Amino acid sequence: MNQKIEDLIPHRAPFLFVDEIISYTTDTIIGLNTFTQEDNWLQGSSPDFNYVPGTILIEAMAQCGGAGVKLLGIADGVFGLVSMDKIEFFAGVEFDKLVKFVVKNIRLSEKIIKQSGEAFSDDKLILKGEWMCVKLQ
Repeated sequence: MNQKIEDLIPHRAPFLFVDEIISYTTDTIIGLNTFTQEDNWLQGSSPDFNYVPGTILIEAMAQCGGAGVKLLGIADGVFGLVSMDKIEFFAGVEFDKLVKFVVKNIRLSEKIIKQSGEAFSDDKLILKGEWMCVKLQ
């Protein structure tokens, strides 16, 4: 996809965690991100480990879902994350590793977006969960 992520969602560096949306349908959105050593400021809570914090991975997955919905043209405006459910972590992901997000659309409307997703690194499942976003403006 050629459209810049910054044209799709309001997030900006250093809090923009999606490099590219590679596929999007009303069923599934697939996006990629690599957390580089430039992002190592995120390690603040666990500086002895080279892992991207789990909360940042959840945020990245939700950003991926939001960017995909914008590409679909289903919802317009600014949406905010309001709930997370069934979040499970299976492994850490190191900096400089590609993360693939596979997001499933559960409910898409002009005011509510409900999605579930899985994150993979080296083809290994590292995270899964569900979340909901509502239109803020």
